[in-house]
Amino acid sequence: MRTAYHEKLAELSEQIGQMCGLAAAAIDNATQALLRADLSLAERVISDHSQMVEMSVAAERSAVTLLALQQPVAGELRTIFGSSQIVADVDRMGALAVHVAKIARLRHPRHAVPAEVDGCFAEMGRVAVELATRAQEVLRSGDPDKAAGLRGDDDVMDDLYRDLLTVVMDRNWAHGVPAAVDAAFLGRFYERFADHAVEIGRRVVFEVTGALPVEQEVSTY
Repeated sequence: MRTAYHEKLAELSEQIGQMCGLAAAAIDNATQALLRADLSLAERVISDHSQMVEMSVAAERSAVTLLALQQPVAGELRTIFGSSQIVADVDRMGALAVHVAKIARLRHPRHAVPAEVDGCFAEMGRVAVELATRAQEVLRSGDPDKAAGLRGDDDVMDDLYRDLLTVVMDRNWAHGVPAAVDAAFLGRFYERFADHAVEIGRRVVFEVTGALPVEQEVSTY
């Protein structure tokens, strides 16, 4: 019975890992839609989010079922409750990709961001995809060291976001207030996407070890 139970726990982790893969694809497509002013790609990101929502509901249902099947011990409880929290993080990552796509759609046929900051958003998109992909790998491997290492890429995203704000707030910015507001909001969406990926890593560390990474606490965004 315990072997079957652990197999179900592994299936739940794999299910959530698949959601991370969808989040990576969503933010990648949203970034391309943003940079290319590609309406069809933006619409695809928005419509595809329904799959993420369905998977979130299914994963939550699986977690509840696992709680009801047997009396889980401490490590199993951490995994089940942690999985429920991770589902919320991944779902939010998908929603943030949708926010990016919606701004691309709103400004179509114009580009939502000036060419001056295209390079910054391209790099933010790359880092976001890398974080989601690594979060997926961490969920599958349960490696606490790799999970804690997600923080490093988040620091890169934070630096990119600060660089973006520096450009947008500069007195030589020549693209007007609406473009500055769009850029600031978009940058924040990418920064929060990264935060949720790091949160997944923190929760995996706690599930495996029973302790948080040094000087890190689980928080919400």
